[in-house]
Amino acid sequence: MRIAVTGASGFLGANLMFRLRERGHQNVLAVDHRLDDAQLARALRDVDFVFHLAGVNRPRDPTEFGTGNALFAERLTAMMKALPHAPRVAYSSSIQAAGATPYGVSKRAAEDALKAYEAATGAAVYIYRLPNVFGKWSRPNFNSVVATFCYNIARGLPIDVHDRHAPLELVYVDDVVEAMSNLVDQPDLAGAFLDVRPVYGTTVGELADTIGRFRDSRSSLVMPGVGEGLVRALYSTYVSFLPTEAFAYEVPRHEDPRGSFVEVLKTGSCGQFSYFTTHPGVTRGQHYHHSKTEKFLVISGHARFRFRHVQSGETHELRTSGARPVIVETVPGWTHDITNVGDEEMVVMLWANEVFDRSRPDTFACPL
Repeated sequence: MRIAVTGASGFLGANLMFRLRERGHQNVLAVDHRLDDAQLARALRDVDFVFHLAGVNRPRDPTEFGTGNALFAERLTAMMKALPHAPRVAYSSSIQAAGATPYGVSKRAAEDALKAYEAATGAAVYIYRLPNVFGKWSRPNFNSVVATFCYNIARGLPIDVHDRHAPLELVYVDDVVEAMSNLVDQPDLAGAFLDVRPVYGTTVGELADTIGRFRDSRSSLVMPGVGEGLVRALYSTYVSFLPTEAFAYEVPRHEDPRGSFVEVLKTGSCGQFSYFTTHPGVTRGQHYHHSKTEKFLVISGHARFRFRHVQSGETHELRTSGARPVIVETVPGWTHDITNVGDEEMVVMLWANEVFDRSRPDTFACPL
């Protein structure tokens, strides 16, 4: 299949080009909106599907809305009508096409040109009236407020929040390109206005606060829940705006005669991650918990774990090493310790089911 993409170097177009190639479409052509009529006609020859993503949304002169959106759509459809085989088309319109702004009027005029092409040729046209699209490779102060906030906050620059309660509707670029690329494999799908899901609702203030928490997590080590939904997509976008000098950051390292201890990450609901080192012959722990649980993984070295039930006196002992990935779990009501029984420094990864609270540590000394 031969696919053409207008606006391929833009934010949405660049993401779509990668997605199409990842799905095995190798014959994907980027079509520059600056081509003259002859060049445009040659570029569209033998094309089966056109993604029309080129457009103007922040011109210096408002007349460019008409030129870059409505008139280019008319040129494009005129060229496609003249082709022996009329290709299907997907168009990235805007929810503003339902309004009366110069931008919205120009996007609606482009929609009308494409619908007229569909009526004249019978080729399906798919129109997406998209809200604010965000994600990697977007441009700050151009594509979206998300891009601007991510860029500035990642660099310690101020952001302007004029109205914290102003509502926002957002769609993530990965969801958009996935929906669009799916169209290629649905040749029998009739033309229609299509939606991208999910659409996330938030406010400008909530957006600024969320991105600010991403920045602060490097010092607090407290990570918001970035595994799903809007926060997942926003975090991915924020990290994509980090300058190269911010790709890495240090965390505090605590040293004592036993070895070192480093907290890596804390979460609001899933505990915290850390690691520690222990010198040969040194024992750590010798305490019990009532509710807290932990998981230990010896990364290198040799460890002996000992347990004693604080009520019954029952004991248990086991050994593990970095040569074999074994998780050792501490159990409430059992005092426990870990000893480096090897000849070299031992490194152990540790997860606790709750963030350490100095006011309520749930840790009680009890040597074995």
